[in-house]
Amino acid sequence: MAMKTVEESHVGISCYISNLPGFRGILKQRYSDFIVNEVDRDGQVVHLSSLDAPPEEEQQKSVQETGTNTSESDATIVTSYASLLDSFKSLAGDSNAAHLEEFLNQVNAGDDKSVAPLVLSPDSNKSHRTAVHNFFKGNFKFLVTDTVDGPDASSKCIRVRLNSGGPNNNGRDSKKRKERGDKPFDSRGSKSWPEALGKFLRFHLYKENKDTQEALGVIGKMLGIQSRSFGFAGTKDKRAITTQRVTVYKQLVSRVASLNERLFGIKVGDFCYVNEGLVLGQLSGNRFTITLRGVVADSEDTIKASADALGRHGFINYFGLQRFGSGSVPTHLIGAALFRGEWELAVDMILDPRDGEKEAIAKARKYYKDRKDVEGTLRQLPRYLVAERAVLQNLKRSPGNYVQALKAIPRTLRMMYIHSYQSFLWNHAASTRVQKYGTEQVVLGDLVYCKESPTGKITEIVASECDDDSGDRCDSNIEDEVSAEDIQEESNSFVKVVTAEDLNSGCYTIEDVILPMPGSRVIYPTNDVAKVYHDLADKDRISLTECVHNVKEFSITNVTGSYRRVFQKPINFEWELLTYTDGTKPLVETDLDKIKSKPVNGVRPVDAPDAKNEDNMRQLESSNDDINLNTDDNEIEGEEVILPQDESVSGSNSQDSQTALKLSFTLPTSCYATMAIRELLKTSTSVAYHKTLNQ
Repeated sequence: MAMKTVEESHVGISCYISNLPGFRGILKQRYSDFIVNEVDRDGQVVHLSSLDAPPEEEQQKSVQETGTNTSESDATIVTSYASLLDSFKSLAGDSNAAHLEEFLNQVNAGDDKSVAPLVLSPDSNKSHRTAVHNFFKGNFKFLVTDTVDGPDASSKCIRVRLNSGGPNNNGRDSKKRKERGDKPFDSRGSKSWPEALGKFLRFHLYKENKDTQEALGVIGKMLGIQSRSFGFAGTKDKRAITTQRVTVYKQLVSRVASLNERLFGIKVGDFCYVNEGLVLGQLSGNRFTITLRGVVADSEDTIKASADALGRHGFINYFGLQRFGSGSVPTHLIGAALFRGEWELAVDMILDPRDGEKEAIAKARKYYKDRKDVEGTLRQLPRYLVAERAVLQNLKRSPGNYVQALKAIPRTLRMMYIHSYQSFLWNHAASTRVQKYGTEQVVLGDLVYCKESPTGKITEIVASECDDDSGDRCDSNIEDEVSAEDIQEESNSFVKVVTAEDLNSGCYTIEDVILPMPGSRVIYPTNDVAKVYHDLADKDRISLTECVHNVKEFSITNVTGSYRRVFQKPINFEWELLTYTDGTKPLVETDLDKIKSKPVNGVRPVDAPDAKNEDNMRQLESSNDDINLNTDDNEIEGEEVILPQDESVSGSNSQDSQTALKLSFTLPTSCYATMAIRELLKTSTSVAYHKTLNQ
């Protein structure tokens, strides 16, 4: 069932807006060719402009002495529970007590994210289960329990989890947690924090060739705090240079700023104190600066025409390849297995060997596939394979309970599989819409957001992927790929089917056309596009209206669905042709370069040393600059492509001189910059393809 690599056609990416010819260009030959700057909700592009702590911070030195020492914090949650374990053994038996002791030891290790829930042995006695619940409630304040289905339909099990609020907190759903806006953070810090300072230090995080969680993990380790101390609006590319806003709970700016001397590939700056921490979704988009190297085209006119067309007409708003995973086991196939209720198959696909992984990981995966030795595989798998380890740790405690093993995966990760299958259907529907009805006008039966007071047949827009009673919060970030809700419009927006009257009035344009992400609360177009959803789902033995199993969170009837615009224009689009001779040098100044005042060597605009040639620099204002943007995207994943340079034939008389195309534009969150590049080049955006360009 696994593919060698995921190709664009496999996931519904097959059409273009323009009929212009493409040209050759290498995407991400160096990670410095892909620069991403977050855009905040006020439309301001986030830049790193200063590494220094504000002068007034010097007045807080005395606070630093007493307020930021975390060496004696509550890092050790568990000390000694010997007597409680003896009591639990009397209540629940030796086996459950042994599993609980192992669970507590994992919690005591301090890495909360790697601690999978503990599922106790099946218990059919409700009164006894109540006694167990009360035992945990009375003795382990940092743990929470609930009841889940057992290995067969008639049995129940108690699940024990780490309370996300921490040992000194009242838990995820407590009144105190709700009052602070449900913003998770490590509560360790100053017990005497100055009232004059906001509780959160906000700073700009600049990172090179590191993902957001990795960078914050390094900073957190230096500060001696856990990752939940930090807040951010969205994850950013690893294979890129990115700048974004971050907040950290109760840390002095002088202490954080001092880390710059020890940080490699990471810098922090532009500090200020604020009263609220950042949460996922608090941004309006991202500003991309992308350099395509080794550009080869029939003529410069071909490049200019294609770049102008991208700015004016945009691209099909496909979910990019990274939405479906970078390995040979596509995430949408795992999602399909979950919708069908094929739990063991889903587990096997998550653990199966896949192409391109490190030898040690490949060996561990093959070991499990051949021997099904859970403990032996766990010893071999690295800790950062969170989903795989969560599954195996649960199977170790409850052999054969594949449903519970899947539920042990952190919600953000397990929902990635569901969203991936929805995206698979959406991409195919978008291609069908383009193939049948073109890219120039609205047609009868299309879906649009209603521009007027609701009349006729409309439906209120869906703004959540999870029902309110789903039993678990709907996380707004899929890590670290995927954003949870891809298009969240204003709550008073409505969706309607385009009628003949609408067509006659001319009030809707092609830019208004939307398509649904399948779910229980969406409507479908009333033209031929709707059929592709059901045909593809039927082919995968999935019903979009009924669930074949009783596991609610993996049910299509429990996923509410959403809507997504079919066509997207890049905002504030600019492009420029450059020539270069040294392929090892960066072609664009980064925020850090500007701080250090280091010029970028070896770059000049084609035929225009002053970089002001109007034929080579264009700025096009998009008509949808005011689009409402609420979630974050997760751009291209995969290995950095380092290739030898070849000769460009575009605008250069020197054998050693090559052409590059620099693009700058802003996209709403959940839009994929790689899909804009695809429209320009008319070639695949896969990492594997770009590796072959110079072979």
